[in-house]
Amino acid sequence: MKINRMGIDLAKSVFQLHGVDENEQVVVRRQLKRSQMQGYFHRQQPMLIGMEACGSAHYWARTLTAMGHTVKLIAPQHVKPYVKSNKNDRNDAEAICEAVSRPTMRFVAVKTIEQQDMQSIHRVRERLVKARNALTNEVRGLLAEYGIVISALGVSAVSKALPTIVSDAENGLSRKMRELLHGMYEELDALKKRIKQFDQQIQQHSQEDERVHRLMQIDGVGPITASAIVTAVGDAKQFRSGREMAAWLGIVPKQHSSGGRERLGGISKRGDKRLRTLVIHGARSVIKMSEKKDDRRSQWVNALAKRRNKNIATVALGNKNVRIMYAMLTRNVEYQRAA
Repeated sequence: MKINRMGIDLAKSVFQLHGVDENEQVVVRRQLKRSQMQGYFHRQQPMLIGMEACGSAHYWARTLTAMGHTVKLIAPQHVKPYVKSNKNDRNDAEAICEAVSRPTMRFVAVKTIEQQDMQSIHRVRERLVKARNALTNEVRGLLAEYGIVISALGVSAVSKALPTIVSDAENGLSRKMRELLHGMYEELDALKKRIKQFDQQIQQHSQEDERVHRLMQIDGVGPITASAIVTAVGDAKQFRSGREMAAWLGIVPKQHSSGGRERLGGISKRGDKRLRTLVIHGARSVIKMSEKKDDRRSQWVNALAKRRNKNIATVALGNKNVRIMYAMLTRNVEYQRAA
């Protein structure tokens, strides 16, 4: 019994398998416990294995690839159309087995351990930044209830103002409130220190990884954006073109066309929201500075912003930057700045 193709529905403890031979006849339909997975596939001849790109998928893809199997990861939304009946593990595994055989299927690139390490750093940093911003807003709101307003913007303004407010004996704050604000200040300081540690790790990644260092040559792409892009797409060769990479990030027009009539709307906003936000914020900073420049890129941006509006120009520039990043990553070349 030779298994030609296998679909695996991943889970925490129990894995559902669905395998077919070269004649598309079902030869395997069973469950395996986590402890049985490696031993089972060690005994099998090399085959094509499909899995949904979900939790632990990249780990199992690396593990099974090391055993000689060919592993393909599929986005869950591309598997769903192949589910023939009600959703359960057996039907899901069968749908994955069917989907992985499609010649036009789009697959997810398997991440290396280094990519997953950096991705984890970016995710934890993002969570800490959200917590820091929420804490500063909470401090502003609480102080406003006591008639104290911090007019300056930014996290640093709150950090600088809090010690003064706590020590000011004439502002009418009670002892309990001063103790509360002191604890919030210490919490804010601890968050800032942890974020700084992650920023240093990202900065180190930008110095050690040549791809990240090259992407930082693009206007509007800093170490955080460059590191996040390389962490997410690697060499970007899973995309057929720069437009496909931009579409993956959700910064292309949403389309609803029929009967030969094209209808284009706003951007689709598909894909990784965090990456899209970084790219758009970087483009927005370039738009702000381009008004004082007269190079070809700035002239194009300024003309587009004047003809349409700054938001459209920002998205257009973000789209252009993503296409440039695609070309640099796939061709392994330096950024060529426009004259």
